[in-house]
Amino acid sequence: MAGGRDPIEVRFRLFDGTDIGPNNHAPSTTVAALKELVLARWPQDKDIVPKSVNDVKLISAGRILENNRTLAESRVPLGEVPGGVITMHVVVHPPQADKSGFQSKTQTKVQSGTQAWLVLC
Repeated sequence: MAGGRDPIEVRFRLFDGTDIGPNNHAPSTTVAALKELVLARWPQDKDIVPKSVNDVKLISAGRILENNRTLAESRVPLGEVPGGVITMHVVVHPPQADKSGFQSKTQTKVQSGTQAWLVLC
């Protein structure tokens, strides 16, 4: 790489094994911007759909990536093949527990198109 300016090719692997990408990204792209891209390109036929970047975690080489870091800062060069595609795994987080330790009620999509309340403990 010439000074670390070459685009980095990244594929996002979803929880069910499907992919978004691969696409080229500038090394200066932040993890938060990558999450926005994942949200924008999220397949509409999935039962689980993140609502914001806070619902999404990106994992690369076993590390959860921080929103304020850049792609260049987050990549792990060990084991990468020059010119190869980096696969980042996408994890969708369930709602956070409230102070009492119980999960809050969240609205979820149901196959029939109706809405139901799901309580997660």
